[in-house]
Amino acid sequence: MQKALYLLITLLLLVSPSLAGEKRAITFEDFFTLKRMHSVTVSPDGQQVAFCLTTPNIEENSFKTDIFLYDLKAGELRQITRAASSSSHPVWTPDGKTLYFNRSGQIWKISLQGGEAQQVTDFVAGAANAVISPDGKKMMFSAEVYPECETFECLKQKIDSVKNSKVKARVIDQLFYRHWNRWLEGKRSHVFLATIEGEVLKDITPGDYDTPPLDLGGQHDYVFSPDGKEICFVRNTDSIVAASTNNDLFIYDIVSGETVRLTKNKGNDNNPTYSPDGRYLAYLSMERPGFEADRRRIMLFDRKKRTTRELTAGFPYSVSSIFWRNNKELFFTCGEHGAYSIYRVDIKKGRIRPVLKGHTVSDVQLAGKNTLIFREQNEAMPYELFKFDLKKKKRQQLTFVNKAVLDQLELPRLEEFVFIGAKGDSVHGYILRPPFFEEGKTYPAIELIHGGPQGAWEREFHFRWNYQMFAAPGYVVFAINFHGSSGYGQEFTDAVSKDWGGAPYEDILTGTEWVFDNYPFIDRNRVGAAGASYGGFMINWIAGDKHPFKCFVSHDGVFEQVSMYGATEELWFPEWEFNGTPWDEGSLYQKWNPASPERVRRFQTPMLIVHGEHDYRVPYTQGLQIFTALQRQGIESRLLFFPDEDHFVTRPQNARLWWQTVHNWFARFLK
Repeated sequence: MQKALYLLITLLLLVSPSLAGEKRAITFEDFFTLKRMHSVTVSPDGQQVAFCLTTPNIEENSFKTDIFLYDLKAGELRQITRAASSSSHPVWTPDGKTLYFNRSGQIWKISLQGGEAQQVTDFVAGAANAVISPDGKKMMFSAEVYPECETFECLKQKIDSVKNSKVKARVIDQLFYRHWNRWLEGKRSHVFLATIEGEVLKDITPGDYDTPPLDLGGQHDYVFSPDGKEICFVRNTDSIVAASTNNDLFIYDIVSGETVRLTKNKGNDNNPTYSPDGRYLAYLSMERPGFEADRRRIMLFDRKKRTTRELTAGFPYSVSSIFWRNNKELFFTCGEHGAYSIYRVDIKKGRIRPVLKGHTVSDVQLAGKNTLIFREQNEAMPYELFKFDLKKKKRQQLTFVNKAVLDQLELPRLEEFVFIGAKGDSVHGYILRPPFFEEGKTYPAIELIHGGPQGAWEREFHFRWNYQMFAAPGYVVFAINFHGSSGYGQEFTDAVSKDWGGAPYEDILTGTEWVFDNYPFIDRNRVGAAGASYGGFMINWIAGDKHPFKCFVSHDGVFEQVSMYGATEELWFPEWEFNGTPWDEGSLYQKWNPASPERVRRFQTPMLIVHGEHDYRVPYTQGLQIFTALQRQGIESRLLFFPDEDHFVTRPQNARLWWQTVHNWFARFLK
């Protein structure tokens, strides 16, 4: 019997790659069921870390988010919430005994000493994103309300009236009227002050404004001062917010109820952060009005002297987040050459020193005096929890929530390359070989073009445009951080503005030829290209000229610039990028218009177009227009249209169809 059992196990190992330890290329089911970590927050005593894990369910076409707790001393991980509804955005009470969080449109709490979660608020407009006062007696939360209502009773009546009305028409008098993927319905986001027990005391940001701002906000846009006597919040009070990046900081005095404007800069100011002793208020600021991708500087406001100065003058990169180490030093993160680095700056001399570079980190914060906690990802691993010892300079992974799946997969690593592109500048890119790569063979390839355009390809495990998923069927994948990309200095980022089809286009074509010349395992006769948003624009732009590609995928791409301007929501963006409105003299909408007759007449390459009906950033009619142009000229083309998606395709079964359609399209022309 024992001999027979041994033979059976041996046979199973021979026929089962997973049992034998062999790896496989990633599948959609592998990819999409990986857990997604976010909302990391360290306890006040630095001993525990709360965070959220979102788990997709492909068959139920849903996501579930729960809160987990990692004990730094014991090295133990446990799940805190298990309700049928998702729980998100955990925040600690000052004593570290309780977590407040979002659930079912209200604020809830759970004691870490045991017991079930309890609902805290029952506000008629809903409540989200609690911030607890330093003494633990009060809290703030945000809610979407009708700004004309000055009383809670008026607000309730208005909400009931709209809910019960048989008329669904909208009467619109101003911009914004919709944003990203939703109609605003005349509502504004306001911040409310409440007791820690959930009794709502006051709307502290009344008026026809949004707090936190509708867009271009920071990680923290309403915070208590350390003594609990004032609140700093962010909002934009310009008359046409849709054409303005002018977020400002305001100070609300809790005792007097008076509000004063702190910043007068016409660019974007956000992310206020008080020093532990309350002497200083640090925040992020962009200098140029109307430019959403300007360099974010760290500004320091001295509350005693009433003076403000920049701490990062001369620093080439744009700051992403800031937090205080102590009263004398700030830590910050910034995008840098395809990663997110951590730096420190002392507030007395403004001396900037690197702390950790070359890793893609987020949610960085202190746990005690000498330990940093953050989540980190790379091209072969979604976010996991890490710590970094500031004295020993030692980095350590703490969680392995996706290890069981990742260990079964063959996940190649990115290789970097640099070439000389437009303007004689060095341009950086990545290449990924297919799984089970064999020397001496040649492979088809896919070039990815990023959006933004002021974005970048990074060492990340992207849950939409994922390197591994593109490579899995046997493709080489490469991506270029062309002029306009972030993380290479502000001058490089600025280079795309007013030059959409210029230097970036030159970088892509030059870089593509450089890749062909330097990676002989690529079959240059079987190469396709895919891009989204600005990347979709670039696909549409390339299609109207000579190029080496056999097929295209254009996802949510800009096609006709004038109609795009008239239907998009954030008008500051095209007005900066194209030098004013379409009717302004000297504007560039027609210069960089893929829909111009001379370019459309040169279309000949097969193209897959993808768009979502709820995309209000690049409205879906952009996709319809280029599909029509291709079809009317008899060019092979396909439109994949999602009536329930926006700029992104996120629903599990929609995402599965997206990947199936994209893979089939490339296989049709490249294999």
